[in-house]
Amino acid sequence: MARALIVGCGCRGRELGSALVDRGWVVRGTSRTERGARAIADAGIEPAVADPDRIATVIDALEGVALIFWLMGSAAGEPEAVAALHGPRLTRLLEEIVDTPVRGFVYEISPGLDPDHAAAAFAALRHAGETWRIPFEVVDADLGRPELWLEAMLAAAGELVG
Repeated sequence: MARALIVGCGCRGRELGSALVDRGWVVRGTSRTERGARAIADAGIEPAVADPDRIATVIDALEGVALIFWLMGSAAGEPEAVAALHGPRLTRLLEEIVDTPVRGFVYEISPGLDPDHAAAAFAALRHAGETWRIPFEVVDADLGRPELWLEAMLAAAGELVG
């Protein structure tokens, strides 16, 4: 039985989590708030209150996880904070998962993502892949076509975990 952690388990994340649960996965999803955690639980997913701006809180949710979905492709907010999610925060998480059961990482990109942010993320993912042999998939699917996005996410999970 595979276990996944969805970081950024909003509406799309809950849809992904439910699809994974239907396929026999155990899924944990993160939200920054208790309200979001309740919505995650209502979707049949194990909730975890964690903030991707505070990577230690995400690390607390890693127990038993084989695959991480980093659903920050459409994250909004202060430009510096959004940039950090695709650069230093992502890099820090990748460094921290080296000695965990995590066997793969799925990174979401979206059409509106700043090219510099995407470049920073790709550099971090390549470095983790080359240095620590952390396999990753990048999903660049049309967020306006949720069925294609979900299909791409499930395909990425299949590639990484089997």
